[in-house]
Amino acid sequence: MAKILVVDDEEKIRDLILKYAKFEGHEVRMAADGISAVESARKEPCDLIIMDVMMPELDGFSAVKEIRKTAQTPVLMLSARNEEYDRIHGFETGADDYVTKPFSPRELMLRIEAILKRTQKTNGASREIWSKEGLTADISARTVRVDGETVSMSPKEYDLFFYLLKNRDIALTREKLLSEVWGYDYFGEDRTLDTHIKRLRRSLGPYAKYIVTLRGLGYRFEG
Repeated sequence: MAKILVVDDEEKIRDLILKYAKFEGHEVRMAADGISAVESARKEPCDLIIMDVMMPELDGFSAVKEIRKTAQTPVLMLSARNEEYDRIHGFETGADDYVTKPFSPRELMLRIEAILKRTQKTNGASREIWSKEGLTADISARTVRVDGETVSMSPKEYDLFFYLLKNRDIALTREKLLSEVWGYDYFGEDRTLDTHIKRLRRSLGPYAKYIVTLRGLGYRFEG
């Protein structure tokens, strides 16, 4: 069971997600605007946030930015717009997935489960640490340090980084990365992957050099 915060100014959408999420055994609380969502996320931690983009008071993108200041909770964004700019902006903000309205409740639940499966913490496992030069990654704890400083990433950045790290020195196609990291058959734009690689390189600073672009194929982590 996971704690899910559903944020949408449309009551019918909130009730629809509530119905299906509760059926799957999740605990759900709701908010009708961005400001209420930020307050709710700060007051009580949750495992996943489903965030609408267009809302009164504070839009979804701005709400995610505020939440990201204090928490790295996974976010799935909802929008009636299917423009590439909106999707890319959502991922740059730190969203883990982007679903356009109208959506299939069944597909939404599958995407929720995929995100929760990827972000669940490993309990009782022995620690696995990788280090090279000034870059250190604690794979078990999902932490990354650059020159001694802990780096803050979005959950999706962590997923992508650790997948690349675990498969270091192996050429990974775009299709492979999208399928394995996103957790389902992804049919979206390649820009989704490129945007996350760009953000990840920015987070790694001088050690972005380890992520090598393979033209016409994908990427490889050299370590």
